[in-house]
Amino acid sequence: MEGARVPLKGWQQAAVALGSAIGALMDPRRADLIAALVLLERPRVITSQVSHAWDMPENTFGSAYAKFMGSRNFSPDDRPPVRFMDTEELAYVATRAREVHDFWHVLFRLPTNLIGESALKVIEFEQMLLPMCAMSVVGGSARFSEKQRTLFFRHYFPWAMRAGIASTDLMCIYYEKHFHENLEDVRKRWGITPCPNPEA
Repeated sequence: MEGARVPLKGWQQAAVALGSAIGALMDPRRADLIAALVLLERPRVITSQVSHAWDMPENTFGSAYAKFMGSRNFSPDDRPPVRFMDTEELAYVATRAREVHDFWHVLFRLPTNLIGESALKVIEFEQMLLPMCAMSVVGGSARFSEKQRTLFFRHYFPWAMRAGIASTDLMCIYYEKHFHENLEDVRKRWGITPCPNPEA
């Protein structure tokens, strides 16, 4: 990891940011350029940076996120800081992964109960291939009742496996720049299939 890292001076970072921004605007599918922009600007999902979501019109991604947070009395500032990382870059990536979790709940239309959290961990594993995500699924499913376990493995688990693979690289999205966009439009653009109602 250290050998692949190229330190940049201030003007070089600005040049990369500008080039990445222009490239991402010209071709939104260039996840590498968007990821470069995110890493350089290092946005945080904290109240001071995402409060504009509460001002977004109905049916936008930002409005859906604000409703999700408000209905559960969640705050963007609730998540504890990431510790024990070797570099600032790794610490930021780990922080970003933790902070976009609630965005994914909204996009995949998953509840915040044990089944919903376990299903999202399946998607996180498909996206990031982190062993701790798989272990969370195992640990979560061990706490299911028999009825919950049957529902999870018949409905949520196969859907989450497909949804995680079908989606674009979700760690490379600058979510905050899409709050003003229609929720269904961003889902379609990012290849996201919301969780179907198990009772439907």
